[in-house]
Amino acid sequence: MVADPETRARALALWEKAYRHQARGDLDGAVRLYKESIALCPTAEAHTFLGWTYSFQGKLDDAIAECHRAIDVDPDFGNPYNDIGVYLIEKRALDDAIPWLEKAKKAARYEPRHFPFLNLGRIYAAKGLLNRALEEFRGALEIAPHDPTAQRAVEKLRLKMN
Repeated sequence: MVADPETRARALALWEKAYRHQARGDLDGAVRLYKESIALCPTAEAHTFLGWTYSFQGKLDDAIAECHRAIDVDPDFGNPYNDIGVYLIEKRALDDAIPWLEKAKKAARYEPRHFPFLNLGRIYAAKGLLNRALEEFRGALEIAPHDPTAQRAVEKLRLKMN
């Protein structure tokens, strides 16, 4: 079902309001508003951000479920793939996170594109696969050459390897 432009605009306004609530730390209010937005017009963004809010509440399984819903709505949207990877990292399921982060790297529509590289680098570093980690961190720097997190990760890893 495709929403008419007016309904879609109301859903977007609710999504933006939910994000403001989330930014202020009103997570319950954000959840309510994201759900209202989704009820009007399901979007990958609203499902992904609802999942993100759930993750702040420690509800990682609910967060992952929302990311799956986001992917069902728009498989080209990369953020939920990366987010599933991050939630699996938080659950200490590093090997399970890898394919999701690889999918995020290939997604047609994704910003900030360097995040899955950083997350994969962290996984490989934690697993002691330092050359693979360095490769991922360098990939992040190719996309975002001035990102301080990627720069520090490369520097830290180089020191560790010497």
